Amino acid sequence: MEVVYSRCAGLDVHKKTVVACVLIREGAQVQKEIRTFSTMTSDLLVLHDWLLAQGVSQVAMESTGIYWKPVFNLLEASFRVLLVNAAHIKAVPGRKTDVKDCEWIAELLSYGLLKASFIPPKPIRELRDLTRYRKSLIDERVREVNRLHKLLESANIKLSSVATDVMGVSGRAMLEALLSGSTDPQVLADLARGRLRQKLPQLQEALEGRFSAHHRFMLEQILSHLDFLDEAIERVSKEVESRLAPFSEEVQRVCTATGVGQRTAEAVIAEIGVDMSRFPTHRHLASWAGICPSNNESAGKHKSGKIRKGDSWLYRALIEIAWAAVRSKKSYFYAQYHRLVRRLGKKKAIVAVAHSLLIVIYHILKDKLPYHELGANYFDQLNLTYLKRHHIKRLETLGYKVTLEPLEAAAWLKTYFLSYFLSKVTRPFRKMGHVTILDGNLERAIEKAKKVKDFLKVKAR
Repeated sequence: MEVVYSRCAGLDVHKKTVVACVLIREGAQVQKEIRTFSTMTSDLLVLHDWLLAQGVSQVAMESTGIYWKPVFNLLEASFRVLLVNAAHIKAVPGRKTDVKDCEWIAELLSYGLLKASFIPPKPIRELRDLTRYRKSLIDERVREVNRLHKLLESANIKLSSVATDVMGVSGRAMLEALLSGSTDPQVLADLARGRLRQKLPQLQEALEGRFSAHHRFMLEQILSHLDFLDEAIERVSKEVESRLAPFSEEVQRVCTATGVGQRTAEAVIAEIGVDMSRFPTHRHLASWAGICPSNNESAGKHKSGKIRKGDSWLYRALIEIAWAAVRSKKSYFYAQYHRLVRRLGKKKAIVAVAHSLLIVIYHILKDKLPYHELGANYFDQLNLTYLKRHHIKRLETLGYKVTLEPLEAAAWLKTYFLSYFLSKVTRPFRKMGHVTILDGNLERAIEKAKKVKDFLKVKAR
């Protein structure tokens, strides 16, 4: 096998130690030198200087949890460091030691057999830490609100059964009143604001509970924790915005896609960066993200597989965007979801939408263009010829002869026609911009059509 790198190093990284193997090939001679270092910064600097003295330019190591980061941070400025998926470099069974591992990594690297994992630049990595931490804070806030709901239920306070948001303006005012010692349902209900005041009788009934000193103490701790989390989320969000200032144009372009909000756009960019040259095609990005099916082929047979393991933070953000996108009834993603959900089910259909959204975001960042909405009728227009032939054949099997004519009337006129030609079998033709006249009720159809004869000609056969 041809040698690609004559001087390289393999590292086996642990929490406390790093075992390094420098592999030097000079013609037929092969030299190996193995040393062990601690993971303290001073010893990692010694490792850095030793690799430089050996003339090493390529360094490879496994992605072992969080322990690779200190080593990577100190070496990335001076060497080309390859962070490799541990599943891709399994050694021969029965030869598992730290020394054997680093030798095996160096051996594979020298022949160019290792594929580096995607590691974004340092500014994006720092942004990723911030967005992930913010998401953790938001998740913790959700858990704390759930604890609040459980506390109120245990005190016979049914506020969540009437108010949509217990932590809204009205709900928070009632909770503060409970803290101050007020337990009169009428006084508490009178704190309602906006549309909630329309439910005053229900509120008074829901607020008649058994709120004790124990519940008051617990409520004080929960509200204090929620206030702390709100302040922390706001501070982290401001820091994220300042870090994203150089990429503000990219964020705004990503926000043009259906279902993408400011925070989800920030989360996606923090995970994949803004430079798409690292991924040759959108398929490579989808494969790295783990949002596409695995490839299973044997003996010429293709088998469907589950989605790959990928970036779980990116996966969560894409699924959140996908659910928001399919709620927009005029969007392409709405049509795609409802086209797939009957056959695949909700979970698989929403993953397919998330996959499409990732492709959209890839091209937005790569081509530097805003999102262009295809519309909910995209699939109907795409398969227009097929749909015409299919539905005409269905009607002919029912014994009808069908005449299709383009509908060029104004929008109000289309609505007028649809009110008289409603039928399940003719609905697809109306969606395609045609009026279908059936033999049944023909006289009534002709009579109504005479009023708009400048727009429509009725032919009876």
